[in-house]
Amino acid sequence: MRLWLHSGGAFREAGDEVSDFLGDTRRILFIPYALHDLNDYVEKVRGLVEPWGYAIDSPHEADDPRQAVEDAEAIFMGGGNTFRLLTRLVAMDLMDPIRDRVADGLPYLGSSAGSNMACPTIMTTNDMPIVYPPTYEALGLIPFQINPHYLDHDPESTHKGETREQRLREYHEMNPLPVLGLREGSLVRQEGDELELRGTVGARLFHQGREAEEYMPGDRLDFLLES
Repeated sequence: MRLWLHSGGAFREAGDEVSDFLGDTRRILFIPYALHDLNDYVEKVRGLVEPWGYAIDSPHEADDPRQAVEDAEAIFMGGGNTFRLLTRLVAMDLMDPIRDRVADGLPYLGSSAGSNMACPTIMTTNDMPIVYPPTYEALGLIPFQINPHYLDHDPESTHKGETREQRLREYHEMNPLPVLGLREGSLVRQEGDELELRGTVGARLFHQGREAEEYMPGDRLDFLLES
């Protein structure tokens, strides 16, 4: 599989990374279902990536969304609310077609909620459950979890709620899968059985019952594909 999973916060600065990943591919099927206004979302993405040399299609503009997935040259799953995204994909019966195409080698780009959707479940999203999806199971393209927009604890903050690390520790009280905390500007890229951390900042990896580990851009994370 070929995957490019971004934290989401600095996507505008990721043009060179996207170009390197996609190579000669010039058409992208953008999945906009994580936001409410689909037309506005697609137009904003067009305005962002068309100057990079890509044409954007969307399944919501197609007569047959499933066929649009079948005909795609690459898929970009956009950010927004992960619960809404999963609910819509299930309702439209698009989960299996997307999963099958990516398993066959179709390039998949995910940003924020789109990165959550590549995981086994959406249980490590930061989003509010504004809708009730029929399942928490996501596409399962990778065997570990991602927490996009990972924030380190600020000792000067007056916030009294849980830190992100505490919330991920709570996840591990009930679930065993590793969680990769992607800070803003970080991403992972998978090429077959190779997984590399890329971007401009490091990431933090959480394991059940172990201390968190720090990784920097350029570090290999192939072992996570064996989770």
